[in-house]
Amino acid sequence: MTSQPCLREHLDTPIVDAYDVVVAGGGASGLIAAVSAARAGARTLLVEHSGCLGGTATYGMVAQWIGFFNRDTRVVGGLPYELSEHVRRLGGSDGFHRYVLAEASSNPVPIYNFPFNPEVLKYAADELVQEAGVALRLHARVVAPLMADAGRVGGVVIEDIGGRSAVRAGMVIDATGDATLAAAAGVACAGTEAAQRRERQPCTLVFRMSNVDVARFRALPREEKRALALRGLEEGRIYWESLSFCSTPDYTDAIGLMSRIHDVDALDPADLTRAEVKGRRQIHNIVGFLKERVPGFERASLAGIAAHVGVRETRRIVGRHTLTEEEIVGGARHADTIALGAGPMDLHEANGGTGIALWTPEHPFEIPMRCLVPAELGGVLVTGRAISATRSANGGSRHMGTAMCLGEAAGVLATELLGQHSDALPHERVRAVLRSREALISVDDALAADTPASAFKAAA
Repeated sequence: MTSQPCLREHLDTPIVDAYDVVVAGGGASGLIAAVSAARAGARTLLVEHSGCLGGTATYGMVAQWIGFFNRDTRVVGGLPYELSEHVRRLGGSDGFHRYVLAEASSNPVPIYNFPFNPEVLKYAADELVQEAGVALRLHARVVAPLMADAGRVGGVVIEDIGGRSAVRAGMVIDATGDATLAAAAGVACAGTEAAQRRERQPCTLVFRMSNVDVARFRALPREEKRALALRGLEEGRIYWESLSFCSTPDYTDAIGLMSRIHDVDALDPADLTRAEVKGRRQIHNIVGFLKERVPGFERASLAGIAAHVGVRETRRIVGRHTLTEEEIVGGARHADTIALGAGPMDLHEANGGTGIALWTPEHPFEIPMRCLVPAELGGVLVTGRAISATRSANGGSRHMGTAMCLGEAAGVLATELLGQHSDALPHERVRAVLRSREALISVDDALAADTPASAFKAAA
């Protein structure tokens, strides 16, 4: 095989600042991680490549949080729940709703979701960061780790409109979703095997339609929705067994998760480009089908397409512990649990399939702190969908409600590890801080809270 030609460069990158904690990525998990670290007393920098915070929830337009409830048990407190209340006060949501996930599929699952206006979330996130005193750099990308002595990550290299600079850090939190920084620092990762790169779950490009009669669509019997979905599949105008929508509080729009883009390795820039173009082509077909065939959409118009295709899986780090589906099903308990997962377990069929494997665990499941900690490298933690988990377990732990809880724990842990040179993890101190913030970090916490879902359900 002929090797590619290389351009050899010598770069003098200025080191412009130093922080206690630097967070790479301002999505659901990174946003909360940065605020969490700052509230714990750390001088914190948050670096985000887009122009807003929130990630998949904002520029990805997935305008609902799930993972706050396991069946009727609330499993999320602390900062994520605080943010949901802030969004609600700003008029961006009317609260939690009973919602049937993948209603037109062969195995729909009832859950509680928190639908919101993603535009309101943008400024709610800004306010949360500013109030915590987090230093923020938007339109900036972490491109490399700054390695310190003794095989530790000691900071990051950033590129933005001003050029290239470096920032030292006592701890770095990788919240990129792809473990981009951790992998570049040498952290071992799963999900990068050649066979699996072509077997990833499909991507979804989200879109928004205005002037929708949401009430009329919601009133359709499930059987009719499924028949419509199957008809759309037969006509080649929709792409999986779904008429999946959420709506903002005014109930005049529909935000659709109906595209399905197969055979995409989201670690390959050419594949990501193809996914964006193909997703928009699919949306053109979907919109036509909805207007022609689906009650409630007759007068609707396309109002927006997400700025970034939704990615379900890429890398997962190899951590000190790997969460498994067997642990989720068996209700495994952990001395160092720092967050609760709710499900549903959610694996979209790859290789051109139109179905989905979807089910909810009988009970909340515990996620240990060790899943955030690389097995063999210090100075860096990983949060969000790239934590150490098997592929099937990741299908239940990657929801944004869970990711935000992981982010809060990562922020506290990073602060506690500052200046520590031992490999021991201070899980009791971290758990104590989280509990002081009313986070629900164990099954016992969730059961003791005993807050019925009906207390959070908004009026229909």
